[in-house]
Amino acid sequence: MTAKELLGKSPEQLRETLVALKKEAFNLRFQAATNQLENTSRMRAVRREVARIMTVLNQKAAQAAAN
Repeated sequence: MTAKELLGKSPEQLRETLVALKKEAFNLRFQAATNQLENTSRMRAVRREVARIMTVLNQKAAQAAAN
């Protein structure tokens, strides 16, 4: 998901997506620990998506505070 797509979503939708991604990251960590992880690049992609969503949420919060 690109940052432009995320900017169009509401904060509630972003938080729901963030929760889902954090659950996925948790499951991926468990798979990695038990040597069951097949797609190791997914861990990096999930981490980056979480960071992207957090950035957009912080921007929206700062924008709301400024107004």
